[in-house]
Amino acid sequence: MSLAKKDIISMRDFSRNEIDLILKKAEELEPFARGRKTGKLDGKILAMLFYEPSTRTRLSFETAMKRLGGDAIDMVSTEASSVAKGETLADTIRVIEGYADAILLRHPKEGAARMAADFSSVPVINAGDGAGHHPTQTLLDLYTIKRESNLKDLSIALVGDLKYGRTVHSLTYALALFGANIWLVSPEQLRMPASIKNDLIHSGVGLRETTSLAEAIDQVDVLYMTRIQKERFPDPSEYQKVAGTYRITMEILENVREHLIIMHPLPRVDEISPDVDSTKFAKYFKQSFYGIPVRMAILSMVMED
Repeated sequence: MSLAKKDIISMRDFSRNEIDLILKKAEELEPFARGRKTGKLDGKILAMLFYEPSTRTRLSFETAMKRLGGDAIDMVSTEASSVAKGETLADTIRVIEGYADAILLRHPKEGAARMAADFSSVPVINAGDGAGHHPTQTLLDLYTIKRESNLKDLSIALVGDLKYGRTVHSLTYALALFGANIWLVSPEQLRMPASIKNDLIHSGVGLRETTSLAEAIDQVDVLYMTRIQKERFPDPSEYQKVAGTYRITMEILENVREHLIIMHPLPRVDEISPDVDSTKFAKYFKQSFYGIPVRMAILSMVMED
């Protein structure tokens, strides 16, 4: 099985075997993520096009590329590029494909990555498209669960912004392939889109939905917190109604399962109290680190000759 030249757009494009293959490759490459260097992608270039802000995704991909012996070029900002002059995404992609061996794209519009792939002769990797999908985040999330918990017989609560949160949209489809039991915990206004819930139900996933974190927290192995995303709300007053709905504190963790792990795609605002960081439950900073070996795996497999 090969992922050479494959576009990475949505988790719905992946089979369970392909996911397992990526996670296995990430485990092989993890020793190289902490300072050792491999020349697997010597001479290769990754072009990074970010139309939205990013810290972890952009820097971890750049780190991954350099750990593999390759290099990365960065558009820096749309204001400093021809985008500010009105250049279309399609034209930008046609130009950049001539400069690099793969393109990493983050864009505010859902579907932008798939459209870009239609115009590109080199692989396109979706680094987040609006409220759509974020497949490489999902792959590092799965890797975190595999390394810090167990993907088998998993019970997980997805908490917070399930309407606009592209990380949880991608993750639910992947979890379905692993037969997970999923709790959806959100305010009424931020429920998981009905289309995604219907897909999950049809795939046979055990699914429960609630507005109460207390109802789910002692029933799960993984607590996946998300930030309620102010920037996705068309009406700021609607954001104020749900801001701060869920917060993990030491008190709320008193009766959880002994082996519970807490994850968060970051950045966090106030969803997790800082004193939780030092507990055995907190895995979100390890989760962020695991982005390097996972993205090394993706890049090495997609850009192989």
